[in-house]
Amino acid sequence: MYPESDFLALSALQHLLFCERQCALIHIERLWADNRLTALGNALHEKTHEEGDESRGDLRIARGLPLHSTRLGLAGIADVVEFHRVDSATPPPGHAEPGACRLPNASGLWQPFPVEYKRGKPKRGACDTVQLCAQALCLEEMLGVAIPAGALFYGRTRRRTDVTFEPTLRQETEAAALRLHSLIDAGVTPPARHGAWCGNCSLAGLCMPGIASQRSAKAYVARMLREESVP
Repeated sequence: MYPESDFLALSALQHLLFCERQCALIHIERLWADNRLTALGNALHEKTHEEGDESRGDLRIARGLPLHSTRLGLAGIADVVEFHRVDSATPPPGHAEPGACRLPNASGLWQPFPVEYKRGKPKRGACDTVQLCAQALCLEEMLGVAIPAGALFYGRTRRRTDVTFEPTLRQETEAAALRLHSLIDAGVTPPARHGAWCGNCSLAGLCMPGIASQRSAKAYVARMLREESVP
């Protein structure tokens, strides 16, 4: 269990799995830069949160819901958490085994279903699914229920991608949380690795992967000292 003072940003898991150097630049060195893509992403999140909570029939929608997990040492904000009214006979579509909770000022039992909004389109890696799964693990701890599934909504396709929180994804998420704490506790920014992922990174100008991946600061300083020592 982690004390609240050691909680890390839940969104840092996405940064970690996208690029550990990017994660360290943001969460250790406290560097940030926006580009067109991050600005669009921020606008999408803000618009989602500003829409406020909603209630219609057997559906309750909570937007901008604070999350935390003492077990994982994470805290953050869920874009959307849907609560579907359920009973033992009729679980909602996409929910294999309901783990329902009660809601204030609402009768019956409700199944949580987290939805994370993303600006672009589905990615090949697990950075988005791990972030969503971490939200589910936080909700499970906070509400004392099992959450079998959630969804990622992508702005470019305007469609949801359903995600089932299988044991392998849960294990990957827990392992990523441990890696994140280890990285932040070490306080060391990993060296740059130049790759295709660098093209859309807003921190490329600060990271300079094309240069940093070819030489280290230590080697640069050593060479400069050698040159200065030559008569």
